[in-house]
Amino acid sequence: MSQPIEVIGGIDTHTDVHQAAVIDTIGRHLGTKGFPTTPAGYWDLLEWLHSHGRVLVVGMEGAGSFGAELGRHLRANQIAVIEVDRPDRRARRASGKSDSIDAYAAATAVLAGRATGTPKSRDGAVEAIRGLRVVVRASAVKSRTQTINQIKSLIITAPAAVREALRSLATPELVRRLAASRPGADLADPGTAVRIALKRLAKRYLHLSEEIADADADLRVLISRTAPGLLALLGVGTETAGQLLVTAGGNPDRLASEASFAHLCAAAHGPASSGRTDRHRLNRGGDRQANRALHTIVLVRMRHDPRTRDYVARRTLEGLKTKDIFRCLKRFVAREVYHHLTSEFSGATDPSPTA
Repeated sequence: MSQPIEVIGGIDTHTDVHQAAVIDTIGRHLGTKGFPTTPAGYWDLLEWLHSHGRVLVVGMEGAGSFGAELGRHLRANQIAVIEVDRPDRRARRASGKSDSIDAYAAATAVLAGRATGTPKSRDGAVEAIRGLRVVVRASAVKSRTQTINQIKSLIITAPAAVREALRSLATPELVRRLAASRPGADLADPGTAVRIALKRLAKRYLHLSEEIADADADLRVLISRTAPGLLALLGVGTETAGQLLVTAGGNPDRLASEASFAHLCAAAHGPASSGRTDRHRLNRGGDRQANRALHTIVLVRMRHDPRTRDYVARRTLEGLKTKDIFRCLKRFVAREVYHHLTSEFSGATDPSPTA
């Protein structure tokens, strides 16, 4: 009996319909079809892929967003998924733009070797951390900052009787006093209306603070269970550990090396030399929030870690600028974090890298 042909799938993901395409190993287009973004649709898509031959791999555009659940479904059924970047504008101008074209382009990108990255696994404890931290906590922090800015802005334009009593108060006392105030009931009076608005904003601020505290407590439990060794590192707290876990994903083994993790965290250095100047600088890309977490860890170590302070002093005597010292320290921290993440998720022994 003849063996089934080997095929490669490509999927362009959307909110309601995923467009799928299939090619063989020499790039011939075998078919294109749309499937609804429902559990039944995922099974139909998988069956349709298998109907063309033995599926080697599937390239997916939007694997971390619209295609997150489909990616989980494919991996659960032993189908390897490769994350495909959106085609650049030049390529789209040359070949046109449609869902079918994008699905075919995703498959050909995998076949040509242009797409090789394994997407983050969207299940497990790290996905729970991402949901609590990125979706809940981050939005609450942003809203709380906006609220206190509105309070202070409103105080500036308030009548003198209101402004003078509040303008010199620190934020905690200001919020406490406004939340406990009794502004009155005469809405036609500008002073009363301002007091009512300030009281409501203060209550909103307190509510958001409670929401942030609840999220922090949940995250502390999750992170301590998921990566206790990471939290044990000097300078790493709940906030920074959560961000680095989210950046690496629940499958940090998808990263080829500690250098790739440093590149992902925007802590990889690149040449920036010109003429007689020979220097390097940090990568401008990568996850800026992960880079911020590394920056925070380095700041803590520069203040409290004798080894780090000795390193800074030595490199300063060598003529290195502060920003270049920061670059080196971020790279060291990225290496240390990567080894802890991979060892904890694989159950291996911590290699204790030099930081």
